[in-house]
Amino acid sequence: MIIKVQHANPLSTEADLLVLPMLEGEKKLNGTVATIDKHLGGIIKTVVSDDGFEGKLKETLFIQTHGKMPAKKILIVGLGKISSLTPIILREASALAVKKAKEVRAKIVVSALHEVADNRKITNRQAGLFIAEGALLGNYHFATYRDEESNVETEKRKTENFVLVDTKKTVVKNLVAGVAEGEARANATIFARDLINTPASDMTPKDLVNVAKKITKENNAISLSVLTVDDAKKLGMGAFLSVDKGSDEPSYIIHLVYKAKKKTAKKVFIVGKGITFDSGGLSLKPPKYQESMKSDMAGCAAVLGVFSKIISIKPQVEVHGVMPVAENMPSGKATKPGDIVKAMNGKTVEILNTDAEGRLILADALSFAVKEKADLIVNLATLTGSCVEALGEEIAALFGNDQKLISQIKDSAKEVGESVWQLPLPQEYVTLIKSRVADIKNIQSGQGAGAVTAALFLKEFVGKTPWVHLDIAGPAWAERETSPAISIGGTGFGVRMLLSFLEKLR
Repeated sequence: MIIKVQHANPLSTEADLLVLPMLEGEKKLNGTVATIDKHLGGIIKTVVSDDGFEGKLKETLFIQTHGKMPAKKILIVGLGKISSLTPIILREASALAVKKAKEVRAKIVVSALHEVADNRKITNRQAGLFIAEGALLGNYHFATYRDEESNVETEKRKTENFVLVDTKKTVVKNLVAGVAEGEARANATIFARDLINTPASDMTPKDLVNVAKKITKENNAISLSVLTVDDAKKLGMGAFLSVDKGSDEPSYIIHLVYKAKKKTAKKVFIVGKGITFDSGGLSLKPPKYQESMKSDMAGCAAVLGVFSKIISIKPQVEVHGVMPVAENMPSGKATKPGDIVKAMNGKTVEILNTDAEGRLILADALSFAVKEKADLIVNLATLTGSCVEALGEEIAALFGNDQKLISQIKDSAKEVGESVWQLPLPQEYVTLIKSRVADIKNIQSGQGAGAVTAALFLKEFVGKTPWVHLDIAGPAWAERETSPAISIGGTGFGVRMLLSFLEKLR
């Protein structure tokens, strides 16, 4: 779908569908809605009244124009009360409009949703950003493996152009700037979604290396180095290598670097867990829990998504993307419960459950970041089922050792509409991961606090470096459409948050 901005009047613009906003509690029609209603002889006011349409959040109403204007149909989208209006609501409204457009097979959609922006609470640039983002995310459909007949039907319903129109040139200028940013964020998210949704047989560790290579070929501001198993052995990455043992697919550490122009820029490391399929190893998962385990590389996918569009935000910091990628498989060579390994930082780990493998590969990736003199580290991982039990499927758990960094991540998450919730790292819980035969063990003693003890495990490998851990096990994969901008499957959670975070760093 192509997003456009035009200096034009919605009343005289050709479209299969014209999208107009309405706020809840308005006693009379306003703006373009009122103008078009007058042109149509009061049709909008009549239909709104007859159908009991109130402008409530996500409420929609189709209206026929009967050839009285270039737009064939009108879609009124409710935005809720003006006091609750946010840019995120505009994104959801835009995504909803695109989904409704598919119902009527509208190829060209013209939008005036931005008209509710008042430049105090929401600027026109913000409106353009979030409306473009919503349109693209709402239009997302993973159809790579569908048969031709199914794809033909999908194409028939596909919106080809989404056009924001306004009669004021200054508004158009601001919308253009916002749309460019929104397209970059949305396309980076879609990039990650496609990686997550691809079956594990077609998205192996080697395939992820090839994705990273493609990113560097398309952007000479990014460099790539790839550590092989032999390289990992030389670096003493025993925790990472313990996961590699059970699979026939070779494992890698992918290291992407975006160099800032300023030589003294901070070195920011974003670390993403990249288990391309998690069977649980010898601690085998039940079949039902394996069905979506191609998504266990969602942290890695988010980092790759960020790098696919990092040039769009031109960070003033040096950004390193470190992704340990591997399969976790059972075999005669696989790590056995009770085995002890030594991580890169010298700590020994007793592996009591091979299904707690994510923290093992991250242990060495975090140690690598510390060795490379990271100024701060943010890691993303589909790490624990306990996190989903605690916070559900839509909220990521946030842990960290630096409150300033935690606040920055929380602010960026709030800005882009990705939900995170800070959980504690109580020192007294460290005893739960102490081993009798090694320094630490990879699962806790007793019941409960699994997400907390997993985070405490990771904390053992960052030293004093400011660090945030995001457990994205819930929101990385959607079993249902929780909002118009979310489709079933991989969500690309964390991409827009990280782009916002990196853009602000100095």
